[in-house]
Amino acid sequence: MSEQYVEADCLPLSALQHLLFCERQCALIHLEGVWADNAFTVEGSHLHKKADDRGYESRGEVRSARGLPLRSLRLGLIGKADVVEFHRCGSDNPSAVPVPGIDGRWAPFPVEFKRGRPKRNRCDEVQVCAQALCLEEMLGVSIPEGALFYGQTKRRLGVVFDPDLRGETEKTVARLHGLIAAGVTPRAVRESKCDNCSLLNHCLPGSIAPGRSAARYLAEAFAGVESDSETSS
Repeated sequence: MSEQYVEADCLPLSALQHLLFCERQCALIHLEGVWADNAFTVEGSHLHKKADDRGYESRGEVRSARGLPLRSLRLGLIGKADVVEFHRCGSDNPSAVPVPGIDGRWAPFPVEFKRGRPKRNRCDEVQVCAQALCLEEMLGVSIPEGALFYGQTKRRLGVVFDPDLRGETEKTVARLHGLIAAGVTPRAVRESKCDNCSLLNHCLPGSIAPGRSAARYLAEAFAGVESDSETSS
């Protein structure tokens, strides 16, 4: 991805996971501005709340920054990291950066918090890798690994930012920009995962003809109601 974006054209980091879960869900949220909560999103919000509050912690050889702003003009992404840990390291470490007000050199290590448990696909890994790519651009260092913390298992899962994951992440970013630039909401397709989606009642999979968006469907429905009301009056 050689194109350089301006900040106004940057897309949310969170949209990457929406895209990998469902392109239609991603379009409904980021093109049509549709949002709704369910038990899963509320639980996830509670897990993120503490991590998203800006602040710093110090534990031994690790300094942790919560809610750290992130941006990549190369990728056209903007967002916020749940937690970026800075691990004390030697000056010869290629990830080493100085931390203002603290002696020594420190290697950044992004940690993303997730509600449930590890998934079959790599959507969570892509999201934390995208955070690492933003940090690399911002700090001018190489970041080889990070972690995912799952609320259901209460365990961390290490993530290595190898060439395969980096390539998949950049392809996903390109797909996201393509979807948003096209401005077209994909048609609804009913799948088993729809039952866990907070936008189920907005998406209406199986109830909308191919190529029609939920917003257009509802607009036409209410237009019909308004027309009937005017006729009866």
